[in-house]
Amino acid sequence: MIRSELIHLIAEENPHLYQRDVEKIVNTIFEEIIDALANGDRIELRGFGAFSVKKRDARTGRNPRTGESVAVEEKYVPFFKTGKLLRERLNDSANEKA
Repeated sequence: MIRSELIHLIAEENPHLYQRDVEKIVNTIFEEIIDALANGDRIELRGFGAFSVKKRDARTGRNPRTGESVAVEEKYVPFFKTGKLLRERLNDSANEKA
């Protein structure tokens, strides 16, 4: 699902809201999540999961085309850990398909 599909789905389920207002709400939520992660904070959405930031140390990598060694700088990457409810629903649906 992409952002525009999410906005459309929420607007359909809430006919009392204008689509432009739903779009503003969704964009605000995403911006707040991005700002919190940029500040090094952790975001927890109960039942869904938690977003956090992890530091990856500098290392020596390899260019896959040439095999040449390349210095990779340290960086911070977003990390997502699923919540219990999401994990259970994923596993229940996987078991039903099998």
